[in-house]
Amino acid sequence: MTAILDHLAIGTSALPVGWELFGSVLGGTWASGGDSPGFWWGQLEFETGPQIELLTPTGGPDAGFLERFLATHGAGPHHLNFHVTDIEDTLTRIRAHGIEPVGVNLDNPGWKEAFLHPRDGHGIVIQVAQQGWPWRSAPPAELPEPGPSTNFDLIVHHVSDLDRAARLFSEVLDGQIETIDAQTVELSWPRGRVIRLVQEDALPRGGSLHHVRFARPAAAFSDQERERAGLLAKDLGLTVELAN
Repeated sequence: MTAILDHLAIGTSALPVGWELFGSVLGGTWASGGDSPGFWWGQLEFETGPQIELLTPTGGPDAGFLERFLATHGAGPHHLNFHVTDIEDTLTRIRAHGIEPVGVNLDNPGWKEAFLHPRDGHGIVIQVAQQGWPWRSAPPAELPEPGPSTNFDLIVHHVSDLDRAARLFSEVLDGQIETIDAQTVELSWPRGRVIRLVQEDALPRGGSLHHVRFARPAAAFSDQERERAGLLAKDLGLTVELAN
């Protein structure tokens, strides 16, 4: 396997909302983060599943991509990231699938990356990246104490072309097809990372991230937590399902 689902990135201009939802309510703990040209990013990890990354613009010419996204769509899911062991091989497979990647940058040995435009990523930007060494940094001072731990166990993504989307995520991005029927394909990667593709016709841009699901096997979510999570998620342009 050369590709693994690493994180779901969410663009927002209100980081405290993201910290409260994914940290205080859903138990995410600090993984890494820092400044990049034009934006700041921070990642939280969970017991299982991909990480959540929060992105916020910091100004200057390099912030344009994220500022345009927020101006057009508001806060919401920005991209899916896949870590790969050999980005050259991944780019070959992407092109063999009939897709020309954009934003290809292989100059930095610590972080080589490329992107699929949303029209090729079935409604969402897909980032593939080869990381040269691990990043560790201190958490931001405003990050709250994490709540009880949870599993980030499902990303549900609706697509207009289920067959082509399933082939992209399995043949190019190494997802293991677990279940399949006429309307649904579920794919998994190690450590509980799961995407469920659901057929829905005539979607703008060919797809839309429908919702994410978090589970807390050890204890039930309270009604107060569910209400709080719903309000915070709405401010982030996201729908969150809480399962026990």
